[in-house]
Amino acid sequence: MLATHSPEARPHAQRTQSPRQDVRESRSLEERLTQASERRLEPKEHVFCEGDQRSHVYRVEEGVIAIYKTLFDGRRRIIDFAYPGDFIGLGVLGEHIMSAQATCPARVRCLSASALESLAETDASLALKLYKSVCQDLAAARSLLVTVGQRSAVERMAAFLLALYRRGAGGTEGAIKLAMRRSDIADLLGLTIETVSRTFTKLREMGVIEVEQGGTTVMLLDTERLADLANE
Repeated sequence: MLATHSPEARPHAQRTQSPRQDVRESRSLEERLTQASERRLEPKEHVFCEGDQRSHVYRVEEGVIAIYKTLFDGRRRIIDFAYPGDFIGLGVLGEHIMSAQATCPARVRCLSASALESLAETDASLALKLYKSVCQDLAAARSLLVTVGQRSAVERMAAFLLALYRRGAGGTEGAIKLAMRRSDIADLLGLTIETVSRTFTKLREMGVIEVEQGGTTVMLLDTERLADLANE
């Protein structure tokens, strides 16, 4: 584990950046994003596909992007969902090893991968932001491994809803916007569409959630009980 040190703990003579420099660096990414090109995506439209050359990194501005892998038999396995503020397309390989597909109308900013990586070499705040993004991806992958490998359908769904809630994927307190289809949720959790629907019904009958008409908004009525069901 890397040790962290407060700037105040260092002698002033050893500081390489002034507060003004820190502010300029924190703005540099936002300035580049403001100037970056923008792509609007329709549902099911791809940002990039597995095997494409990795020329750009993207930041999600609106909507939800499914990150998935195509298995040898043609099945799709969703690894994670990216939400506004998330970066997708990060990596060190020349090709994308995953595909990224919009689950709903979405908008992304497109940044040159080489330019972003060059900027990160001199911008500590940007390098830290990208590092945190990669760490979040790794944590999500590990959590999914446990969820799919060890948990029941109810546990998987409870963990999924809690993860959305903690990521702020809702408009009001206790509400979660499901900007994806039931088939997307099934591909993430390793379940069938029918099992996803039955599990939603079971959680509703238990008084843990309420699904509003249309099925796109879920109200979490008892997050503590949901955490117990997720076996957390």
